[in-house]
Amino acid sequence: MFKKDLRKSMLFVLLTALLLLLGACSNANEENTENSESTDTENTEETKDNMEGMDHSNMDMSGSGEIPEDLEEAASPTYEVGSKAIIESDHMPGMNGAEATIAGAYDTTVYTISYTPTTGGERVEDHKWVIHEELEGAGEEPFKPGEEVTVNAEHMEGMDGATAEVDSAEQTIVYMVDFTTTTDSKEVKNHKWVTESELSPAE
Repeated sequence: MFKKDLRKSMLFVLLTALLLLLGACSNANEENTENSESTDTENTEETKDNMEGMDHSNMDMSGSGEIPEDLEEAASPTYEVGSKAIIESDHMPGMNGAEATIAGAYDTTVYTISYTPTTGGERVEDHKWVIHEELEGAGEEPFKPGEEVTVNAEHMEGMDGATAEVDSAEQTIVYMVDFTTTTDSKEVKNHKWVTESELSPAE
């Protein structure tokens, strides 16, 4: 009788220890999962911030209003010079949703490019936008994705004279615009460039 009770007691102790062990493992796994999810979220946000800073932190939002001599004015733009439009792009903070006044409209080919600034630093990927007339040696035919070009524009520090790779090319109308940033109410004059697809009618 004593041995039977002893076996029951030992079995109970073993089962209790096993349940406690399983519970501890489960809690550890939950903590690891939560930590992993938190780290992934932080890494994603950090990567996004780094990309935004790398691409446009040195961008000069305002311009002189000067354009390349061979750039042709658009014959019938959707948004005429002097009219209003809403910017639907976020090349930089404070741009998306801002009301713009059209300062110029031109027919051309626009490109996204990737390049290493002449001043050093990280490579800029998929920069929007440069136009055909801002690339050295531009002829009648547009450059194709993958081609190497030299930039003759200073939208960002270290851009002028940089060797770039064409990422994309699109024949469209581009606009030079004036607007006030939505983030800090900064007035921007003669910003180059916004494409037609990045604008919507002002109410």
